[in-house]
Amino acid sequence: MGQVVLTTVELAGLTTLLLLAIAAPIGWWLARGRGWWKEAVAAVVSLPIVLPPTVLGFYLLIALGPQSPLMSLLHPFGVRTLAFTFTGLVIGSVIYSLPFAVQPIRNAFEAIGARPLEVAATLRASPLDSVFTVALPLARSGFITAAVLVFAHTVGEFGVVLMIGGGIPGKTEVVSIRIYQLVESLQFGEAHRLAAGLVLFAFLVLFALLMLERRQAGLFGGRRR
Repeated sequence: MGQVVLTTVELAGLTTLLLLAIAAPIGWWLARGRGWWKEAVAAVVSLPIVLPPTVLGFYLLIALGPQSPLMSLLHPFGVRTLAFTFTGLVIGSVIYSLPFAVQPIRNAFEAIGARPLEVAATLRASPLDSVFTVALPLARSGFITAAVLVFAHTVGEFGVVLMIGGGIPGKTEVVSIRIYQLVESLQFGEAHRLAAGLVLFAFLVLFALLMLERRQAGLFGGRRR
């Protein structure tokens, strides 16, 4: 059981770190970009929210399988497939949780507005300096929200990780899959303990997000006064 929890935490932590790095430039471009096609990109990013996990998992399984054109590029390096591997789980989790990282960060960048960056420009700050010294600190709450949502969402994944990982003990088996397997084998007591733990975890995540939103509202309210 300890290995299952360790695999779950490792998957959620790595997915969170990768998505914060990936979602930051995407969120910035969506917040500051122009053109109708910007929303087309936003729709593609948000697809995992509306697609059934089994559909997404099925196409990822094909894309990461040994016969896929993508994997053929890695065959010379000795990589035949990423399906049913921990690396494949990470790739699937990153894609599946992408909107939960991009949207909060995009909203945070949009809430900043243009004024702080214009002020930075008058002080001769370069665009890159403005991003790192002004935009990113002001958007901190968006990054925190994204990190919490992605971590929690990854911990609760089932359909995608089952399709890509297969629930191999000690390798790709995570908590959600373990609960399913316990129920299948009629081990309801242990399944109940794991499920109750996830319920408590979900409550703590939501409570933390609500407290964060309340704190941010208080800070901005105080500034307006």
